[in-house]
Amino acid sequence: QVQLVESGGGSVQAGGSLRLSCEFSGYTYGTYVMGWFRQAPGKPREAVAAFYTVGPVKYYSDAVKGRGTVSLDSAKNTLYLELHSLVPEDTAMYYCSVRQGFSSGVGSWWPRPSEYPFWGQGTQVTVSS
Repeated sequence: QVQLVESGGGSVQAGGSLRLSCEFSGYTYGTYVMGWFRQAPGKPREAVAAFYTVGPVKYYSDAVKGRGTVSLDSAKNTLYLELHSLVPEDTAMYYCSVRQGFSSGVGSWWPRPSEYPFWGQGTQVTVSS
């Protein structure tokens, strides 16, 4: 079955950086879209970034554009998210997810959590001021 395991979260001071990892297995589709999402207490889950394996093409939310980099190491089956210039508003549980990709590409649906059927358990990021 599909498994995704996030790691790399922790506590960091504002202005610092983190690299989150998501090791995945069991996904057999040739092309896929992997997403990073986050959820703060009392708030809905929101998209952070996505990686489409055809191209590849990367997508970022406005909240992290310019501060985040998503990358994939196919040999290690690991998706990464680097975040810099962290602010307290980045505090959240970070999740990775995966869904099948299509040759038609990635549309405006990429930030919607409902589009992704497989999820990891999350890794907590806490940014202190």
